[in-house]
Amino acid sequence: METNELDFTRIVREYKGTIYTVCYMFSKDEDEVNDLFQEVLINLWKGFPKFREECSVNTWIYRVSLNTCISIGRKKKRMGEKVELSMTTNLFEDNDNDAQQIRQLYDRIHKLGPIDRAIVLLWLDNVNYEEIGKIVGISTKNVSVKLFRIKEKLKGM
Repeated sequence: METNELDFTRIVREYKGTIYTVCYMFSKDEDEVNDLFQEVLINLWKGFPKFREECSVNTWIYRVSLNTCISIGRKKKRMGEKVELSMTTNLFEDNDNDAQQIRQLYDRIHKLGPIDRAIVLLWLDNVNYEEIGKIVGISTKNVSVKLFRIKEKLKGM
């Protein structure tokens, strides 16, 4: 394997949880999450030779992941609704109270716009405001204001 491939493989192994979390925030369907994950990996691979480490690898991963998921979400909206097939088994199902509250929170987050969803995801991952601003492309102060408004919106749902 070439050095680039080894470096890329190491980065993907290290950040696959982050990538999956971003993908999960943009879809509840397991197959669609896997498709998003695959698209993110493709975009990361395409962009890897151009990555000049002007920002941290974490920031780059978030930025590519979010941009990919938002872009695919927009394409999906233009294409219209799809007919979904249902499975009889839900591998993610958990009936305890904590799981229900978490599921309810994620359902509310899924109702937010893509940028707001991205900001909440980063905040839930304990990314600091400055880093969130760099990833999303807004000022640190704007992150603070947006988070306050998002929290109020979530409370009102």
